[in-house]
Amino acid sequence: MRLALPYLVFLTAICVLALVPGAVTAADPYELNAIMPLTGPFSFLGKGEQGGLLGVERAVNQRGGIGGRPIKFVFADDQGNPQAAVQLASALIAKKVPFILGPSSLGSCAAIAPLVKDGPVLYCLSPGLHPPAGSWAFSANVASDDTMSVGIRYFNLRGVRRLAMIAATDASGQDLEKGIDEALALPVNRNMVLVDREHFAPGDVIVSAQIARIKAAQPQVLLIQSTGTPLATVLRAVRDAGLEIPIFTTSGNESYAQMKQYAAFLPKDLYFPGLPLLALSAVTDDRVRNEVLLYLRTLQSMDLKPDIMPATGWDPGMITVSALQKYGLTMTADQFKDYLTNLRGFAGVMGRYDFHEVAQRGLGVASVFITRWDVQKDWWVAASRPAGAPL
Repeated sequence: MRLALPYLVFLTAICVLALVPGAVTAADPYELNAIMPLTGPFSFLGKGEQGGLLGVERAVNQRGGIGGRPIKFVFADDQGNPQAAVQLASALIAKKVPFILGPSSLGSCAAIAPLVKDGPVLYCLSPGLHPPAGSWAFSANVASDDTMSVGIRYFNLRGVRRLAMIAATDASGQDLEKGIDEALALPVNRNMVLVDREHFAPGDVIVSAQIARIKAAQPQVLLIQSTGTPLATVLRAVRDAGLEIPIFTTSGNESYAQMKQYAAFLPKDLYFPGLPLLALSAVTDDRVRNEVLLYLRTLQSMDLKPDIMPATGWDPGMITVSALQKYGLTMTADQFKDYLTNLRGFAGVMGRYDFHEVAQRGLGVASVFITRWDVQKDWWVAASRPAGAPL
């Protein structure tokens, strides 16, 4: 039996694809590579941000993918270890990927950044990374020094004059402490004083001596600059010392799982540098509100709590997808870098992005709302307007 020529051509094409290793068909998902700590001490960050990226995957694929082709995030676990992150990034760079999403920790991002001085794009998910303008590294979320500046402004406007701080000695803690010093050096905050400055190692299980010194200094507000399990160590010591003052901590602690786990020793007044998704009642930008509502619906459909952790992955994921929608799935590293560098007006769950105004990041103090954990509502509530003006 003789076969029609078009059918022979079709069979030939199928055979050729079968012989080519790794051949991609139109039905294959487009892979977006991410490095994050899915195990180890920072796994609470990595797993949360993974949930946000998987939410992006679901939302985008439900809308038909990119040009009719589905997307798929591929995750590599760096265990929160900078050396492992470098190895994983080196393998992706060798494959000539146009971008890498993550890692989640400042240490891992800082270790990878020198590897991408000529590309590909590194979209770090830690706000502690401060990439130079024009570089190939970009950072998610609002910079840690900006969040500290907004927090201190909020308490200044509420009449607070005496602050104390306790910071972890890791890279993130040092970065946050620097942000406190810079904020207190501003002329507008000259009436505020840091009455005590304490430190502890992230692995310490007892900080009672530090908290005793803080209590003796009689601050009005305590700034706790540590994320994850070390926060619990400090909060227990605060409770045991009978120190009953408002506490302000990092946005990295805006985790629902943490709030439930630490419920027995949470202070009465616990404040955070929140973002629009956790202060929706105070958000007036309709496009940002709509993105937050899509985020909430998507994560709730996945039985995930839509707190700050998934959001840290959601916006970079959506921004990357928007670049792919513009340039197509053959997007190069140069095109993605150019796209990010010139992106303005993009509405995300963390605010409206403008990479001209805030180079390498897109978000500034206007995206920061102070939030407070509300035990009755079992969620966060807005305590300020954008940039920290009290409600």
